[in-house]
Amino acid sequence: MSRNARTVTVAACVAASLALAGCGGTDAGARGTGSSTLNIATMTLPQSLDPAVATGSALPFFQPVYDTLIKREPDGAFSPMLATRWTYNADRTELALTLRKGVRFADGSAFDGATVKANVERFKKAGGADAKWLGDLESVEVADAGHVTLKLKQPNPAMEFYLSDAPGLMANPKQFAKGDTLKTTPDGTGPYRLDKTRTTVGTKWSYRRNPKYWGKELPYKNITISFFDNETAIANGLRTKQVDAALLQSADQQVAIESDPGVTTQKQEIDFQGLLLFDRGGKVTPALRDPRVRQALNYAVDRGTMLDRIRQGRGETTAQIFGPETQAYDKKLDSYYSHDPVKAKALLKESGYADGFTLKLPRIPAIVNDALAASLQSDFKAIGVTLVWDTLDAATAVQKVFTDRRYSGMVMNMGQPPSDWAAANDLVAPGAFNMFGTTDAETQKLLPRIQTGSGAEAKTAAHELNEHLVQEGWFVPFYRMSYLHVSDGTVKITPQSGMAVPSIYNYAPAG
Repeated sequence: MSRNARTVTVAACVAASLALAGCGGTDAGARGTGSSTLNIATMTLPQSLDPAVATGSALPFFQPVYDTLIKREPDGAFSPMLATRWTYNADRTELALTLRKGVRFADGSAFDGATVKANVERFKKAGGADAKWLGDLESVEVADAGHVTLKLKQPNPAMEFYLSDAPGLMANPKQFAKGDTLKTTPDGTGPYRLDKTRTTVGTKWSYRRNPKYWGKELPYKNITISFFDNETAIANGLRTKQVDAALLQSADQQVAIESDPGVTTQKQEIDFQGLLLFDRGGKVTPALRDPRVRQALNYAVDRGTMLDRIRQGRGETTAQIFGPETQAYDKKLDSYYSHDPVKAKALLKESGYADGFTLKLPRIPAIVNDALAASLQSDFKAIGVTLVWDTLDAATAVQKVFTDRRYSGMVMNMGQPPSDWAAANDLVAPGAFNMFGTTDAETQKLLPRIQTGSGAEAKTAAHELNEHLVQEGWFVPFYRMSYLHVSDGTVKITPQSGMAVPSIYNYAPAG
C-alpha cells in the first residue's frame, strides 16, 4: 500500500502496508439523499484515533474530530485554523503562534496555550510513526491563553507543514490521564464527532456534524469512512453507488473504471516508487560504498519498461526523490539515468566488481508485487548483480528492517511533500530512511543551507543537493505513480498537495 506525501517513517510505511486485513463495507443504511452523507472508501486502516500516534496516511480519520493548528489548503498554502497567526524569529528557531479564541471541547474545556503545550509534548514523547517531525522541539513557552512559542533546538523551516499534519492535531488534555480512552473515543474541536452507535472499529467509522463547531459547516451532515482490503471491492462500490469517493492506486482498476460513464475521475501524481538505499557506507553490502556501484544500479533499471508493464504507463519515470512541487525539483534529473546495461557493467568493472555481487532486499508483497520483483531481479541480473528477495510478514518486518538493520535497502512507495526540508529531513538526514547515518562532505554542506537559509539561497542549496544525490546514486527511484480520484458522480473531489488522499475539506457536492 502506498504512503502519502505527508512523509513518514519507514516503519509506519511498512506497518500500514501490512495492516490490510479483513474486509470493510459501506454504510448503505446511513446513506442520505443529496449532500446528507459522504461515504469514503479506503485501504488505510488506522490503529487508533489517538492523535498522539496519528500518521499522515490516516489523517482523514482524524480530521472530522480534530482540528490542526494550521490548515493546509489543496494547493499546499497554509491558512489559519486553531492558530490564527504564526511567525518565525529571524533564524527560525522559534515559531510564535496566536491562538483562536472561543474554541471549546465537548465538555466545555477551553482550547488554549496549555492545550497546545500538552498536545505537542505528548506527540513528541509518544513515539508514534511521525514523532521524528517534532524532534527539533526543545520546549513550548505559554505566554498566556492565546499565545505560545515553540522553541527549537535548531532551525526547522518545515514546522508549518508539520503543524498542518499529524503533530498539529489538538485533543482535549483532560483525556490524557485516562489510559487508552482516545484510541476509540476521540475528543477534539473538529467539525464532526464520532458516532459510536454506527461505528464498527476495523471496518467503518461514522461521524456526525458537531452542532457546536466554532467554524464554517462542511457541506455534509455525516461522513462515513469504510475500510476495504482490496480495490476491486472499492471499484464495485463506486459503480453501485454504495461508495461516493475513493482513491484507486492499482493501474488495472484505474483502466477498468475509467470506461464507466457513471463515475468521474481525476488523476494525481503524488508518490514515487523506488529502491531506497540505506547502506551507502557499505556496512551490510560493501559494494554499495562505491558511488560507481550505486550508479550502475541506476543504469541497470529499465524504468520505461517497468512503468509500461507494471503501471500501464500511468506515471512518469524519474531518477530523483524530490517531487515537482519542491524547489529542488529539476525536470532534467528525471531522465538522468538511461537504461544502459553496458555502462552499468563498465562501472562495476571500474569499481572492482566485474563479477558482480549479491544484494539481499526485504520484500513486502503489498508493495513489491510479483511483476515488480521479477523485473528488478532481471535488470540487476543483466549486469551481474544477484538480487535475493527476502519475503517478510507483519510479525517480522519492522524488527528485521528497522531494528536489526539487516538489509542494505528497501523498495518502497514514498510520498513527495512540497517542503524541501521535509523531504530532505526524512530521506537524507540521519533517521529511519538513513538508518546508518551515512553522509558525505557535499551533503553536510548543503543540508544546513536548506535548513537555515531562505529565498534564493535555500532554493539553490535544495537544487544542488538534489543534483548531488542523483549523481552519486544515493537512491534508485523508478517512477512517480499516477493515482486516480474517483467519485460516483455526486461528489467533486479536489486533490490535496502533499497527500495521496484528500483532506475531508476537499469534498463537495458536484455541481
